[in-house]
Amino acid sequence: MAKVSMTVNGKSVSGEVEGRTLLSTFLREGLGMTGTHVGCDTSQCGACVVHIDGKAVKSCTTFAQDVAGAEVRTIEGMANADGSLSTIQQAFQDHHGLQCGFCTPGMVMSAAALLADNPKPTEAEVRHHLEGNICRCTGYHNIVKAVLAASGQDVGQIAAE
Repeated sequence: MAKVSMTVNGKSVSGEVEGRTLLSTFLREGLGMTGTHVGCDTSQCGACVVHIDGKAVKSCTTFAQDVAGAEVRTIEGMANADGSLSTIQQAFQDHHGLQCGFCTPGMVMSAAALLADNPKPTEAEVRHHLEGNICRCTGYHNIVKAVLAASGQDVGQIAAE
């Protein structure tokens, strides 16, 4: 067992982990932050995406020890300071970019990373960026629409599917 310390959603945290402890496990079981979902444990579904030092990373294939000293942001840290939904979260709600909600935290985190790097992506760029996130419910159309809306683009002309 080793002690690991990091900053999660602006708060300094630490805990004891085995060398094989995944970041997703540390967040969910060690810190009780269950918003980060685990759907596959193989880095294919994207439900576990968090930000590490500002970059989107799949936490189910990242060891907690490898993140020691880093700044980690999870879906729990996406809301505004007053507790209201962030622009991206609100866009997902407004444009029905979720159904069962299982993939939504990873989708939101991936979308936030895209918009940080590319504030006005095209529809094709959004679709390409979200290729590492699997949704079994929505068909992706409204997710893409939500990301475009969060970027401030007019989505009124995008037909519903």
